[in-house]
Amino acid sequence: MSPSRANPDPGAATTRLAIDLGALAANWHSLRDLSGSARCGAAVKADGYGIGAIEAASRLAREGCRDFFVADANEGASLRPHLPDVRIHVLNGVFDGSFAQILAHDLVPVINSAEQAAFWTANVDGRAYALHIDTGMNRLGLTPEQTAEYAQSNAPAPALLMSHFACADEPDHPLNARQIEMFEAMKACFPGVEASLANSAGIHLGKPAQHDLTRPGISLYGGNPVADASPKMRPVVTAETRVLQIRQAKAGQPVSYGAAHVLSRDSRIAVCGIGYADGFLRAGSGAGVPLRSATTKGAFGAIAGKRVPVIGKITMDLTMFDVTDLPENAVDAGDWLELLGQTITLEEAAAAAGTISYEMLTSLGQRYALRYVG
Repeated sequence: MSPSRANPDPGAATTRLAIDLGALAANWHSLRDLSGSARCGAAVKADGYGIGAIEAASRLAREGCRDFFVADANEGASLRPHLPDVRIHVLNGVFDGSFAQILAHDLVPVINSAEQAAFWTANVDGRAYALHIDTGMNRLGLTPEQTAEYAQSNAPAPALLMSHFACADEPDHPLNARQIEMFEAMKACFPGVEASLANSAGIHLGKPAQHDLTRPGISLYGGNPVADASPKMRPVVTAETRVLQIRQAKAGQPVSYGAAHVLSRDSRIAVCGIGYADGFLRAGSGAGVPLRSATTKGAFGAIAGKRVPVIGKITMDLTMFDVTDLPENAVDAGDWLELLGQTITLEEAAAAAGTISYEMLTSLGQRYALRYVG
């Protein structure tokens, strides 16, 4: 059983996840090598992007990772008993409610505003913190003006200076160069302080983006945020669903809610125990959702490496796949159908639902039976 989340009875489950921790480790090593002279950290927020933060971070720590990033103090507190000797950075910073957790579990807050900076320096003496500078994303972070003013104050220097790329997944976007230039200028205000700018995609921008510490996230978990980047990340997650029934249906008959899909031929339909409650997003439906007016294809599953399309609307707990083109004996009730893994990449599954790989992974529900391999 995973310490990170409850694990349903595998025999009763109609969905299952295999998490390849060996692939996770291999991806971290690839990203570490790409990071040049910079140390390579790891973002394990959102329960390790859905795969289990404790398992992911524990494996990466054994591989040599010493810098981890979580969203809030609760996430950091849950990791600390398993990782007593690493740095755990809290990206959302510090405020009244999180202050005690941060101190009790020796977490490193990422200070994101002048108000957070004032709170931290007024209440803490000499504890490590990171300082976040906004270089063009307008999300969190001190403005350049606030940063320069803060550098002139009597506040203790941060242990780490951070910013975050907005467009690194588009390597030629002009904002990347502007953010690198602005970050360099702000670094000059804090001589000798370590710096971190590059996320998964930012690592591929090379040495000007890498600084002292990189912070990969989605790439660790098998995502490839930069098109045609090398090396390709190994898939970490395999998601499958159990076939509950094979139905025979006639041409002209409708499938699923709203009768949005009408069969054009006599068909065999695999009804599977997966739905949008499991993170198999309704937008990936084969018909009857607005996305299908913009792009003709919905999501796919796979049986023994052969792709089969979703037909009709994905429902809360059930999804229908057209298996007519498979041999008669290729699939039966009780078999497992791949949703994501070796045949269907994370990017393909996300694109079919009109979303991104990050949302696809972090939307995985609680009904999957989990198995860790590698």
